[in-house]
Amino acid sequence: MASRDPLRPNVLFIVSDDQGAWALGCAGNSEIRTPVLDRLAAAGIRFQNFFCTSPVCSPARASLLTGDIPSRHGVQDWIRVGSMGDSRIDYLAGQRLVTDIVAENGYRCGLIGKWHLGASDVPRPNYVKWFAHQAGMGPYYDAPMVDHDQPITLPGYITEELGKRAVGFVAEEAARPEPFWLSLNFTAPHYPWIDSHPKEFTELYEDCPFNSCPDEPPHPDFAGGHAAVAKGREQRRESLIGYFAAVTAMDTAIGEVIAEIERQGLTESTLVVFMGDNGMNCGHHGIWGKGNGTRPQNMYDTSVKVPCIIAQPGRVPTGLVCDDLLSGYDVFPTLLEHLHVDDMPQRQKPGRSFAKVLAGGTLPATDGIVIYDEYGPVRMIRTKEWKYVHRAPDGPHELFDLAGDPDERVNRIDDAALGNQVGALRDQLVKWFSAHVDPRRDATQKGVTGCGQLGRPEDATPGRPMFADKHLNGADWDLWLADGNAVPHAPE
Repeated sequence: MASRDPLRPNVLFIVSDDQGAWALGCAGNSEIRTPVLDRLAAAGIRFQNFFCTSPVCSPARASLLTGDIPSRHGVQDWIRVGSMGDSRIDYLAGQRLVTDIVAENGYRCGLIGKWHLGASDVPRPNYVKWFAHQAGMGPYYDAPMVDHDQPITLPGYITEELGKRAVGFVAEEAARPEPFWLSLNFTAPHYPWIDSHPKEFTELYEDCPFNSCPDEPPHPDFAGGHAAVAKGREQRRESLIGYFAAVTAMDTAIGEVIAEIERQGLTESTLVVFMGDNGMNCGHHGIWGKGNGTRPQNMYDTSVKVPCIIAQPGRVPTGLVCDDLLSGYDVFPTLLEHLHVDDMPQRQKPGRSFAKVLAGGTLPATDGIVIYDEYGPVRMIRTKEWKYVHRAPDGPHELFDLAGDPDERVNRIDDAALGNQVGALRDQLVKWFSAHVDPRRDATQKGVTGCGQLGRPEDATPGRPMFADKHLNGADWDLWLADGNAVPHAPE
């Protein structure tokens, strides 16, 4: 009945959408209510220095599945076209996903929720369950979905409905002998925020002062003027109520799924992974948005740092907080090692497994452990003490002293006394990316704008841009209704 073997566990892999690492009670935010995730952290390990591979959804999610960086897997911006019908584009065609590997080793894989990697109406090979958003996003009520390969409109509140379907999947799989892998991908707490969530959750925040979200003047490079971004600034309180309510509603839905795992007696034989796809600024640095909340794109920690909790009672230590610098490209090798699944990659991938941490150990004490990040022409190298951001070809570049300036307020790039520091970080960054990019998909040469991806970079034809140069119909980060339909309001 599913896996009862802790050494060959089922996997519940949960990904939230646009949740900053700061938007979690157990991470120190006393204003937001996440009791289920707080309990999950107490039952496992919370990773407080976990980073996405790119501060926008589609590239970051592709890296979790492939173990590669965007300039290798080719998804370099949020997917704007190619999700449905005759215009579909499979952005991961020909690539070997972690779910392919575990399926070959006897796992039954399911997807419930956000895909946003193209061809949403064609179930991926090796998935026995496919219930995906038609595009990258959708309204929280009456969401357009794909059930296997059939487009449908799903009545009800999407966060709750995804949770219900996940509960059903666990119950069905519990009657089978094979282990399961369920990717449960919420669209919470992505916008729309205002009038988009049940009152039982919005009322929790009616009196919240929202001190955890600074009310700062707009960043000099703030890419405002789009619908949800404008509301974030102009209707700050209403937007924050919606954002916080979306997180709490998701927390509640996750609780229902974990409760079903407990009812089925699968707690000790199920690895639960929770993480965000990318960070989020809700006024932080004067930005409403993430990496493409500014032009040029930014690499602030609030954009690239994500929540991450991993638990498996009896096998993963309880109540720990891990301070190691880790990245989305580390997830692929870690999960394969933890599941005792062998794979013979054709080349060295960029990630390092942290399965030893999940087993109660520590990572090797090696010098120079750093995090790398990219978003089109913008690349980052980050140590515990320093962050260098390089914008090809001509800048502006940034250097932050994280030890003395953890909020990244003072750009030290022009400090002559730090010239050697800049040079060393730049050389290290260039060397690392040179080892891992696919030259056909090198994002620094592809014109990524932050306004959406229109096709695979290696398929580019003369005169046809691969990346959009502006947003359509007032929609911002992740375009969810191309025709600009109004957001349905939550029922009274």
